[in-house]
Amino acid sequence: MSQSQNVNTLFDNAVDDGALTKQSANIFKGVTDIGAQIQNGLGVDVDDVKASEVVLVNILIDDSGSISCIPSGSDIMCSGHNMIVDEILSASKKHDSILLHTRYLNGKVLNPYGQLTNCQRMNSRNYSADGGTPLYDQCVIFLGTVMAKAQEFSDNGVPVRTITLIITDGDDLHSRNNRARDVASIVTDMRRSENHIIAAMGIDDGDTDFRQVFADMGIDPKWILLPSSDPHEIGKSFKLFSQSASRASQNAASFSKTAMGGFGN
Repeated sequence: MSQSQNVNTLFDNAVDDGALTKQSANIFKGVTDIGAQIQNGLGVDVDDVKASEVVLVNILIDDSGSISCIPSGSDIMCSGHNMIVDEILSASKKHDSILLHTRYLNGKVLNPYGQLTNCQRMNSRNYSADGGTPLYDQCVIFLGTVMAKAQEFSDNGVPVRTITLIITDGDDLHSRNNRARDVASIVTDMRRSENHIIAAMGIDDGDTDFRQVFADMGIDPKWILLPSSDPHEIGKSFKLFSQSASRASQNAASFSKTAMGGFGN
């Protein structure tokens, strides 16, 4: 079975389980080579995860050239990502049940799904802000990876919850296959299942209405962060997400409470 066929089977199973609508599944199937791109992020085999339930933590980091225009922008992206990892590690007693996936906005996979304790930290050697802003295309691939991995565990009888952060400092400029409505279809399906938290951070570029951008992508307003380009403000937003993700990763009850409260919880 090819990578695309394997991933499509997972999406078909998600439709059968009610986790995805056919509309969203067809969005994934309509993108050339998406199976290989999603496969790059799937990482650890579900049989190698010895846990009765699993939490998937997912971070999409902007690596567009404009990040370099933010004072210490690259350093802030690296430290923010690593803060999330550290916050969850320090709070959780079930490290083996938490898997991390880190992808950059231009397609590089830093961390295919693997245990939080084994993940790569972001640094100047593995992160370079010199790409474009294919926001919608990459969100479809990124969220497709989240859904495919979640379905793998579901197919094996393992309950799964997901916590996702999408970070950008600009509106979409370079997507070729997808639009905001495609992302919104997928996000809407995920939100309906109540097993997914999808948050977004829009770093002020002086021009983009990120609240509208994320609304068009289906993101719940209470899960939107809008820091200025000041490094301190960006750091505070990373901290706020890391605290929310840490609470949500503890157990099903904490997840539900956090999901309902958003960043105001």
